[in-house]
Amino acid sequence: MTTQNVLRLTAMGSWENLANFKEPVPSAGEHEVLIAVKSVSLNFRDIVIARGKYPFQVKDQVVPGSDAAGDIVEVGKGVTEFERGDKVIISFDIATLYGPIKNWGNGLGGPIDGVLREYIAVPANAVVKVPAESTLSYAQWASVVCTGTTAWNSLYGNIPLKPGQTVLLQGTGGVSITGLMLAKAAGAKTIITSSSDEKLQHVKSKYGADYTINYKTTPDWAAEVQKITGGRGVDFILENGGSGTIKQSLEAIAFGGVVAIIGFLSAAKQEEMPDVAHFALAKGAVVRGIMVGSKQQLEDVAQFIGAHNLPVPVEKTFKFGRDEVVEALNYLASGQHIGKVCIDF
Repeated sequence: MTTQNVLRLTAMGSWENLANFKEPVPSAGEHEVLIAVKSVSLNFRDIVIARGKYPFQVKDQVVPGSDAAGDIVEVGKGVTEFERGDKVIISFDIATLYGPIKNWGNGLGGPIDGVLREYIAVPANAVVKVPAESTLSYAQWASVVCTGTTAWNSLYGNIPLKPGQTVLLQGTGGVSITGLMLAKAAGAKTIITSSSDEKLQHVKSKYGADYTINYKTTPDWAAEVQKITGGRGVDFILENGGSGTIKQSLEAIAFGGVVAIIGFLSAAKQEEMPDVAHFALAKGAVVRGIMVGSKQQLEDVAQFIGAHNLPVPVEKTFKFGRDEVVEALNYLASGQHIGKVCIDF
């Protein structure tokens, strides 16, 4: 029997609890494909799960990781749309083909085993073929799974972004940089925030951000946004902070604009929680929770990225192995990165 290396989280509390196991390589069942994993892109979610802080179900001794790109090596009975050798990515939620995700029970690397292993068998319906003309690396395509789908859902999942509108992105992580690239390619103006002038300069020069705001030196960044937009506000905000930044987001949003709630990196104290209902009502704003997105949205963003040949932002790659993955998660947790941190196999 052929075996593979599989990383499992043997206990909650830290990614130091990752351990390597030798396990059988699965076969592709009916309506499944077997994928040789070539790269995995890490997310802040992986850190939260390892720390035992994820607010949703996590499987015991889970294989972490939700974002993978690889090659199909076996096609199960009944699968007609794929063949061996196809370069593919796997949807975050393997059960949701279109429409909103119905629950948190089918996300890879949490309630079900994820992608930090050499081979994975998944339903063919959950797989998206990479555009044939693409020159992006496996790491770049792996980085499209959660990051790209989340950014696409934020900009197109409700009221679609139009050319000439303005998008504000919080921070310089993967979702923000990918959202910046998508918005720019769609003809929008962009504003990005960070606490680091160095990061802001890098993002401006490399990814073409139109405006930058250092929220440490400009703590009332919503007022700066209003100044930049001539008092109109921005049409879309990718809100990564959560309760600690939502008040300023709603002060910065245009009337009828969309605030996409993606992360919870900055929590407000209970006594300082803003009245979100009041602020949203005052602006007629849409405040949307973003649960990554469907396979359809992953397919849409993959086609868009392929058509525009967008350079998906991968900052650093590590090799697949227990110690290297721990090192990669340490690096991700340090917040030094601009863009994505990946594991290459």
